Amino acid sequence: MKAIILNEFGGTDQLIHTELPVPSIKDDEVLVKVVAISINPVDVKTRTGKGISGRIKERPLILGWDISGIVTATGKAVSSFKTGDEVFGMVNFPGHGKAYAEYLAAPAAQLALKPATITHQQAAATTLAALTAWQVLFQQASLQQGQRVLIHAAAGGVGHFAVQLARQAGAYVIGTASAANKDFLMELGANEHIDYKSQRFEEVVSYVDLVLDAVGGELIPRSLAVLKPNGKLISIPTTIAPDLVQQAAARNIDAFFYLVQSNGKDMERLAALLNEGALRPYVNHYDFSQMDMAHQQQATGSTRGKIVLTIA
Repeated sequence: MKAIILNEFGGTDQLIHTELPVPSIKDDEVLVKVVAISINPVDVKTRTGKGISGRIKERPLILGWDISGIVTATGKAVSSFKTGDEVFGMVNFPGHGKAYAEYLAAPAAQLALKPATITHQQAAATTLAALTAWQVLFQQASLQQGQRVLIHAAAGGVGHFAVQLARQAGAYVIGTASAANKDFLMELGANEHIDYKSQRFEEVVSYVDLVLDAVGGELIPRSLAVLKPNGKLISIPTTIAPDLVQQAAARNIDAFFYLVQSNGKDMERLAALLNEGALRPYVNHYDFSQMDMAHQQQATGSTRGKIVLTIA
């Protein structure tokens, strides 16, 4: 099978196209012929030796976690899927996903049936980023109707899903993004757009219930200033320094880092929204042979929506 491996951490020149044996499956796994995959900032970070590189000891390392494809074999203990089913999901995150390959052994419990109403490319896009948005908003923050939500990098992978999900939940949604993405955000359902290049959000926003931060760095202390007591600040790219956590706690603000987890039941919820047309990914299309270009684009930090690569 076609695969892209990483023998050493470094630049995109370390993404080696090769041929590998088709993997065998365990009793609780299915073998998926991958049609499309998507990539995320964590792919780029892990390639360079950061991200979750420390969690993966196996070599060669096969990056990637987001897939959509067709089941070609099922393990003895699997009853939820059959050969020929179209499935999608985020596989073995945070761990060794091995998605940069033509075939993938995936735990059945981490997948969902792909709705017939969407393409494999759209399905692959609605995995890690969409799961992150779902788990942060509804499991970590318990988002309620009428709450005010500030989403940083709202036009990006996690952000553009979070805007849609939060608005559907009845929240008042404020998104930071470039001026070029204003119309895009408003079409997704944002109530307000803040151009992060020309405005300091803390000067125009206040009394927010939740900040979903997909940027990190100096945005974390600045975001604390706009939260009301009992609010939440959830960072997804980086941990929050202990002194900032203490500052937040002094104001009855809960500030913490959250790392998304593979979960087939959550994927089923996303599948239902996709099928209804209530959730839609914005897809930037690449071919599997263009993985280096896709990584370079992801590394710019300015990609609208999701980057998806077609294998088959």
